[in-house]
Amino acid sequence: MNVVGFIGPSGTGKSYRALAIAYEHQLDCLIDDGILVYQNRIVAGSTAKSANNHMQAVRKAIFMDLQQQKDVRLALKRINPAGILILGTSVHMIERICQNLSLPMANSFISITDVASAEEIKMAQKNRMEEGTHIIPVPVFELRPHFSGYIFNPLRSWWYGRNGKEAMDRSVVRPVFSYYGKLIFANNVLSTLVQHGIAPIDGIAKVHRIYVEKWRKNKYKGVRVQLKITIYCDVVIKKLMAQIKRTIQQEIEYMTGMVLSALEIVIQCQIERV
Repeated sequence: MNVVGFIGPSGTGKSYRALAIAYEHQLDCLIDDGILVYQNRIVAGSTAKSANNHMQAVRKAIFMDLQQQKDVRLALKRINPAGILILGTSVHMIERICQNLSLPMANSFISITDVASAEEIKMAQKNRMEEGTHIIPVPVFELRPHFSGYIFNPLRSWWYGRNGKEAMDRSVVRPVFSYYGKLIFANNVLSTLVQHGIAPIDGIAKVHRIYVEKWRKNKYKGVRVQLKITIYCDVVIKKLMAQIKRTIQQEIEYMTGMVLSALEIVIQCQIERV
């Protein structure tokens, strides 16, 4: 197995470039901050960026958790990759990850300074310090079930290498722990977001009740929303319900990064338009 280490200080843009480097060097998998990525999917592990504090994040990043180790080892055995790219801040960190996952030690290393200019590294560090954002090298839809922080806009770019043209999808996130501290959304704030989102929807005559509660099961977090509404008689109910769901999902997930885990809509009555 060809194991390559990708080294650089935190916030210098390693995760942003990881997919392109793995593609260029024909490495099937990459390991970044506690997760194993294969074919643009998180197949095992738990992202350190979902940790509640810095110490927990470090433990996740180097696979100190026994269950996390087991899950990733089993996934690697199933995939049987010819090559892996491992991201880390130092040679020692790469070695710790290899040791904890029973992988062969890296036989080569790539430094962030080999693939990024001093100006690019400086800009990446500036963004990390001022905005507290991180890159995770998977699409947003793949990341959501694994991440409890705040998800911002997705990134897509194209890489032209010796193997042809390849799309690279990444997610911009802010972890629960960050330079800005922990953000907490009260239920009434979430209710206001829902109210604001559904107010312009044409088929709703009146909103009688909005109830929002935060929900957690095991390591997954989400939001439950209950609505009681009156609608107009001339609407197609199925289409209206789908529109309401899309709108609420967008308001909750875009503004807070939390996942809409359940939506219950009660139609109290239907009325004619005046």
